[in-house]
Amino acid sequence: MTTILIAALMVILISALCSGTEAALFSVPIMKVRQMADEDNIKAKRKRATKALLTIQERMSRPISTIVILNNIANIGGTTIVTVLANKIYPSLIVAIISGSLTFLVIIFAEIIPKTIGEKHNIKISLFMARPVLLLTKILTPLIWLIEILTRPFTGKERQIMSTDEREIRYMAQLGEEEGVIEADELEMLQGVFQLNDMDARALMTPRISLTCIEGDVSINSVIDEVIESQHSRIVVIGESRDDVLGVVLKSSLLIAMIKGQGDEKVKLHGYKPVEVEHSNKADDILPIFQKSRQHLAIVRDEFGGVDGVVTLEDIIEELTGEIVDETDMDEDMREVATT
Repeated sequence: MTTILIAALMVILISALCSGTEAALFSVPIMKVRQMADEDNIKAKRKRATKALLTIQERMSRPISTIVILNNIANIGGTTIVTVLANKIYPSLIVAIISGSLTFLVIIFAEIIPKTIGEKHNIKISLFMARPVLLLTKILTPLIWLIEILTRPFTGKERQIMSTDEREIRYMAQLGEEEGVIEADELEMLQGVFQLNDMDARALMTPRISLTCIEGDVSINSVIDEVIESQHSRIVVIGESRDDVLGVVLKSSLLIAMIKGQGDEKVKLHGYKPVEVEHSNKADDILPIFQKSRQHLAIVRDEFGGVDGVVTLEDIIEELTGEIVDETDMDEDMREVATT
């Protein structure tokens, strides 16, 4: 009887270990494993375990085959041994009861409970079992290789590692906000980052009808009232028409020139040549232009070369943070004002 109990216990323990490990390996996201593998501030032992786990995740079929082989050997072989031992001691009815009881115990304690625990503590279990699984996989390589040949017509090639796309990241961020892992404002900024690739200059810009434009050949004195009344800190300097942009001048530069007694000078002498973008340029393409040119405003041209409006660094940042209104802004959204 003692021998039967030991054999049954071994069946349950080995099968439970295999089931829990399999569930843990399948439930650990590969992106999480890659993140852990890239961390520098972890102990050497954990680092080795993480690298082993990453090796398993990148080619899952062979390690899983190892686990399945061991699990079936334990279940089938162990159950057979228990049945044979029981046949030598007990009558057929008792043997049937023992066999049925063992099957029930395997289902509960070697399948359901271990797999539940494996999914719940997937990181810890996967790291703990990664290196032993790799070692057993090397030992059983000839058998696994034979199984792969036999099953390849049905299973096809090795599964491809799927990369995370934008839609999945957005969904994960939404779940993170619902579960309290990230804040609502952090979610808003993450969503805004992805929107930069979807929004073009025309959607972001201040339309031409809302711009403050002054002629470049006139004196500062002649337009000083218009400059003072403008709510824009940067003013477009034009030639014969609004499509003839000579430059951009800072409102503060004109006011300083007045204080210094330079009011008779032409406006265009105090401006600078702005960068220009097409109205179809995406926001994430315009941002590097601002960084490289060290300017905060760009002239937006339409498909015919005319001025559509201007887009600023603030316009792009607002897509990440929401509307930014300072003490000089009379209207929150110039695009909305232009369309009303």
